[in-house]
Amino acid sequence: MFRMLLSLSLGLLTSTANATTFNLPDEDTRVIGHNLVVYSHHEDTLLDIARRFDIGYREIVSANEDLDPWLPGDNTRVVVPNRFILPDAPQRGIVINVAEMRLYYYPKTKKGQKRQVITHPIGIGREGWSTPLGKARITQKRKDPTWTPPASILAEHLAKGDPLPKVVPAGPDNPLGAYAMRLSIPGYLLHGTNRPFGVGMRVSHGCIRLFPEDIEHLFGIVTLNTPVEIVYQPYKAAMYNELLYLEAHETQEDITHLEGNNMTPLVAAIIKVQDDKLSDEDWPFAEDIVRKHHGVVQQVNHKISSNLIDDVWFIHAGLTQDAKAKLAHASTSLNLNDYFWPMQGAAEGEVLIGPFENKEEADKIALEVKRVADISVWTTLVSSDAL
Repeated sequence: MFRMLLSLSLGLLTSTANATTFNLPDEDTRVIGHNLVVYSHHEDTLLDIARRFDIGYREIVSANEDLDPWLPGDNTRVVVPNRFILPDAPQRGIVINVAEMRLYYYPKTKKGQKRQVITHPIGIGREGWSTPLGKARITQKRKDPTWTPPASILAEHLAKGDPLPKVVPAGPDNPLGAYAMRLSIPGYLLHGTNRPFGVGMRVSHGCIRLFPEDIEHLFGIVTLNTPVEIVYQPYKAAMYNELLYLEAHETQEDITHLEGNNMTPLVAAIIKVQDDKLSDEDWPFAEDIVRKHHGVVQQVNHKISSNLIDDVWFIHAGLTQDAKAKLAHASTSLNLNDYFWPMQGAAEGEVLIGPFENKEEADKIALEVKRVADISVWTTLVSSDAL
């Protein structure tokens, strides 16, 4: 029986640290997090699961291309792509990779502290309104911002029969949400949204939108003049524990209309992190990564399922602060404190409950946690390197 009872202080669960904060052991670390498989409930959409794990729309849908985003079904295996390769850019300030629709923030490290990175999904400019690439900085922070639509957006809405006021006041109808940070690139912002489903999509007029809870978190810790670098890297490669990991996202035709889905950009990324090109044995795997461009970080020649321990079951409550607090309460009520299992290389404060000997046992505990805490939790399989 694979069982280990581990006592862990509830202080870990009630920490104010955001659950998408990863420690960076050294300056060479570029692979963070881990992929999960969770089993959906009948009421779940992929977007429900994505938001609880701080994943954007395209990330969760691309990783589960065979599932209906709105009706994945009860007891369905859902891949949660929570492993990331950090962009090939200086690790300072904010780095935004529009190709993967994800933001990375590297807080300044004080003496005695660990280096960290905070990452959140983003929505970006749609085709014809592309989010600009380049370097910038944060020049203004505004809580409860008003929005003054530019003439081009006023004209667009007027043509659709949906006229906008010249100034949209703060409140639930404001597309900027409750927080906004202005960039030194004129006319562009990092902001929240009153339509969270657009996070992980190309739906904006060029600005960068985040889930309301994510922009609130960043707004509280990002300072004025923080550098911002916006890059476009659909293909990434990195070494981790002497193993090669690859990641490929769908190219955006308005940016790389000449590249298409060829192998050159991924090969270039690989050569930057290792001396040799791919072997003949590894080449078909890399070609498959580029052809599918599903954005899931994978070890070369290892499918997601090959890294999962299929006979060791856990439950997971997601990465939101609210879920962690409710999970702490339920765990005390149900006497589960000895079942907290911290994950290797996981987000700060992220834990599993388990292990359980079979899925039925894990399902039973998940239902009890849901009853006590009034939150969804998922029966989960994890990869061997997370334990």
